[in-house]
Amino acid sequence: MTLYEHTFENNPIPYEIRKVSKSYGKFKALDDVSFTLPWGKIVGLLGKNGAGKSTLMRCMLGYLKHEGQVSLDGFALGHRDHKVFNQVAFIPDVNGLDDRLTVKQTWDYVKNMNPHFNIDRAERLMAKSSLPMNKKVAKLSKGMKTKLYLLLTLSLDVRYLLLDEPTLGLDIAFRKEFFNIILGEFFDEQRTIFISTHQVEEVEDILQEIIFIDQGKIILNEEVEQLKERLHVITLPADRIAELQAHNPKVINHTLGFVSAIMDSRIELEGAIYNRPNLADIFMEYVGGSNETV
Repeated sequence: MTLYEHTFENNPIPYEIRKVSKSYGKFKALDDVSFTLPWGKIVGLLGKNGAGKSTLMRCMLGYLKHEGQVSLDGFALGHRDHKVFNQVAFIPDVNGLDDRLTVKQTWDYVKNMNPHFNIDRAERLMAKSSLPMNKKVAKLSKGMKTKLYLLLTLSLDVRYLLLDEPTLGLDIAFRKEFFNIILGEFFDEQRTIFISTHQVEEVEDILQEIIFIDQGKIILNEEVEQLKERLHVITLPADRIAELQAHNPKVINHTLGFVSAIMDSRIELEGAIYNRPNLADIFMEYVGGSNETV
């Protein structure tokens, strides 16, 4: 039985990462990473620059040799194991389109080379895209190249979509269109999207689960709603900062005569203002420091 023939209903753990480590010389990019991507969810991967996000995705795809095991639908995946692409599509921060081809030639090439190419869906997506079919890829703007790459990827019948900083360098209007297309054309209860991004504020409202990674280690993996329910932002006048410090938060923010910090939702202080935290604030509380975080 092949990976593609095996049905998802037969296995409750479709995409599993267990004790994965990856080193570049003496530098350990990933350190004993373990988690499972669930079905039908949008999962975010958040970490500082150099935290191991891109390395993790490339290990999951079999691009890099590593210690530990990656399995998909119960099958262990090896280095450069093409079977992964029966179920997984990947959109990196730099696309791999051939600048010498036209948009139409690129479409034909992907269609003819990939047995999981859904022609009906591709034709519908391309018809709505306003992409110039006879124009060479080299002449397209970065936004148009990204759109072409995205639409070709969404034309594949796969279960998982991995996105590694997919909208890096694109303007805000196209970033919004990018995620609207993905939500409208790919995501459902049987498919999962795994997003690594520095622009957490633009995906926060669609994420259902979040993973924090720091120095190659997973430090948090939790449902977003559950995470936000067990934490809150406490705000006090600046002269009461000692009351916040008594609970040892990693980060205390100072704004216009007030101080605030993220704490366990069970902590209450007299006269305080309470607000729901966002993921960027929670990340800073767990990880601290910058390195161009989010």
